[in-house]
Amino acid sequence: MAKIEDYAAVTGQPVIDDLRRISEKLAGKNVRHVNSTAVGGGVAEILNRMVPLLNELGVESQWDVIKGGEEFFNVTKKFHNAIHGSHEKLTRRDFDLFMETGRANMASMKLDGDIIYIHDPQPIVLVEKKQQNKWIWRCHIDASNPQQDVWEFLMQFIMKFDAAVFSAPSFTGQMAIRQFLIAPSIDPLSEKNRELSAEEMDSVMRKYSIPEDKPLVTQISRFDRLKDPLGVIEAYKKVKKNVDCRLLLAGGGASDDPEGAQVLAEVQEMAKNDPDIIVLLMPHDEVAVNAIQRRSTVIVQKSLKEGFGLTVSEALWKGKPVVASAVGGIPLQVAHKYSGMLCHSIDGAAFAIKQLLSNPAYARKLGENGREHVRNNFLITRHLKEYILLFLSLYHNEDVVSL
Repeated sequence: MAKIEDYAAVTGQPVIDDLRRISEKLAGKNVRHVNSTAVGGGVAEILNRMVPLLNELGVESQWDVIKGGEEFFNVTKKFHNAIHGSHEKLTRRDFDLFMETGRANMASMKLDGDIIYIHDPQPIVLVEKKQQNKWIWRCHIDASNPQQDVWEFLMQFIMKFDAAVFSAPSFTGQMAIRQFLIAPSIDPLSEKNRELSAEEMDSVMRKYSIPEDKPLVTQISRFDRLKDPLGVIEAYKKVKKNVDCRLLLAGGGASDDPEGAQVLAEVQEMAKNDPDIIVLLMPHDEVAVNAIQRRSTVIVQKSLKEGFGLTVSEALWKGKPVVASAVGGIPLQVAHKYSGMLCHSIDGAAFAIKQLLSNPAYARKLGENGREHVRNNFLITRHLKEYILLFLSLYHNEDVVSL
């Protein structure tokens, strides 16, 4: 695990000095993060890096994970899709199970920190245990067009928090509590994003039997319908008519996502007759993700809905050209034709991929611009600063603060 001083080589020393100064103002305060999974997905990935760094800066921090059975996570997956705007049919039993699991966790968990930071809907019921401490609800999901019955159900809990945090302006709405805008981040010194030697990359490509005799178009994400892996295959097939290339769909699962196995099976079925489509269910192997992104020719993130999409910033940090859907938090990362290519359809994705494969100089320039955009906006040091300022703001009485 990198130390805070190690980041000075990436960000400059003044950024680190600033973090040390503002963190001193939280001396004596304790922050407890709570989410639904320790492994898999962007939330767990960020917390894994964020919590140790907060502690090193003197902001005492813990991270707890709620417990829930298969039925509970089936319900929360419906909630997740519904907040993204998909129509989900939820029964009274679904809502009751959500409450029962939430209250069981509430009875068993220690929630006595000065600041309790709840991530996403799964642990939201815990706010019923709120005492005199401060509570924050962090929505990592695209909540721009939520299914109303689910959103109204969640709102009864959201209104008990002291503040809510969203990733993009379009996700916010009218609330009686304070709202903050804080984008997620990547850690440039993590195993997933650090510089790799040629030998390390070669080893990964051999380990996973990924040939390098053709341009490689890659999407790395959970096997989730909202990541649209089937749409990526369709776009690749259109590209393949003009440019000989290979497609790699790689990703793992998250313990709170019960649909992953079914989506993976659908992807494998659609890909089975094309030897140039590689479908890779990867273990939690950050170095492999890093190497694959660096050896890919074009990175795709063709999400139908997306809270942010950390894989976009990961690819841009590695100087890779990115084709991504213009949804959710992705346009914060990709300025069309400057730091990547945005698309709105399968045909649009195919056109952009063909353009980048056919013009390597243009692709390289987009990647260079993207790397600097991430350096200036989406590294963990910026994220740490905004979280610390958020925590400090809870002890002041401004009506609305936007970081």
